[in-house]
Amino acid sequence: MRVLIQRVSEASVKIKGKINGEIKQGLVLFIGIGEGDSEEDIDWLINKIVNLRIFNDDKGIMNLSSKDIDSEFLVISQFTLHALTKKGNRPSYIKAAKPNIAINLYESFIQKLTNAQRKKVASGIFGADMKVSLVNDGPVTIWIDSKNKE
Repeated sequence: MRVLIQRVSEASVKIKGKINGEIKQGLVLFIGIGEGDSEEDIDWLINKIVNLRIFNDDKGIMNLSSKDIDSEFLVISQFTLHALTKKGNRPSYIKAAKPNIAINLYESFIQKLTNAQRKKVASGIFGADMKVSLVNDGPVTIWIDSKNKE
């Protein structure tokens, strides 16, 4: 499971012209679910994400976690995080999980993040054509892959 994290001052997702989710200060999580991903990947990622010290303290040092500042979250499904680009110019997505598997893991991710943060998590809709707007704060962008726990 791959997550691209962006620290934001605000973000929203529109589907068919209507806002489906929006947040102020927090994290946008683009989540790519791959073949073989499981609930264990979700648990590891959520623990890592909510405890990452990537928010500034009063001295301007990235020393606070999303738990420390009670940040908000916007979760967006994005199978393209599993794009293979080694051959040719057209990406292959064969490593992305099939929708019938991925949607359950996506919904579980949102529920577990909600439980960990004890607040509602904004999200897009799995498989929808979404328009995501965000103001990256920093900029801070971090890539985490649950299959590469270095």
